[in-house]
Amino acid sequence: MTTETVAIRPRLKNWLPAYGVYAAIVLLVLYNVAFTPNFLAWSNLRIQLIQVAPVVIVALGMALVIGTEGIDLSVGSVMALAAALIPLYLGYGVLAAILVSLLAGVLVGLVNGTLVARVGLQPIVATLALFVGGRGLALVISGGRLKDIRNDDLIFLGSGDFLGLPMLVWIAALLVLVVAFVVRRTVFGRRLLAIGGNRPATELAGVPVKRVLITVYVLCSVLASIAGLLAVARIQSSDASAVGLLIELSAITAVVVGGTPLTGGRVRVLGTVAGALLMQLVVATMIKHNLPSSSTEMVQAAIILIAVYAARERKSR
Repeated sequence: MTTETVAIRPRLKNWLPAYGVYAAIVLLVLYNVAFTPNFLAWSNLRIQLIQVAPVVIVALGMALVIGTEGIDLSVGSVMALAAALIPLYLGYGVLAAILVSLLAGVLVGLVNGTLVARVGLQPIVATLALFVGGRGLALVISGGRLKDIRNDDLIFLGSGDFLGLPMLVWIAALLVLVVAFVVRRTVFGRRLLAIGGNRPATELAGVPVKRVLITVYVLCSVLASIAGLLAVARIQSSDASAVGLLIELSAITAVVVGGTPLTGGRVRVLGTVAGALLMQLVVATMIKHNLPSSSTEMVQAAIILIAVYAARERKSR
């Protein structure tokens, strides 16, 4: 093995977690441009953006939680809970329905954050309870029935356009900017990363760790509520049994593939968006080429393993 090869390997291991997802997107786009008919058609690009927007929104909250070395499995159930509440309160106006849905997210986040920060439960255990119970509550609220949504203002949020782009995309982009600002430019963001990097030292430094953790889980649940109400607005119906189903896995995948380590201490907001886009492109590509769903799942699993391994290698140095 030459000296140049030895020097290249560490640089490659540093480069892969930080920029590998962007390179994968570029390669996948080039492949689709060459081999997928009508890939660059606006109708196709629009569909991809609409489908990935809810995942991006949920993944933003998940990235904050993972940045503290936590996890939130309840986000899909929070989406279902928001979806179940929307039809009940639309009679009081669209703003009232939205506020109630967001309030439900706040309450779930408070429960999750309290169980983690004050009771001391492991995040996976604390949020698993609401992963099961939250969707059950949503089904009870909705009576297990699909309900049509006929409010034009709400439907516009999920199906309307503004300046040629879907409102879903605008909302997701705005939330990306807000989360990026919070992580990079605020004291709260620095505290969040410090907790994930070294919680005992952060506590000794006088940082209100418990309060920050509770706030992080509240933000994650509120973002999931936003994704839930937008999902209802897009499909123009509320189905608590289907909205947000297994989206927690998509969100975690987007965060990990985007370069945020599961060990906490770092949050890659743009990488999380890129991770969601990459996984959406993988699924769309496999479908366009008539490959079975089992193949899609295997490719996704391989991407996740590569991302986790790359993050592990970087952490170990």
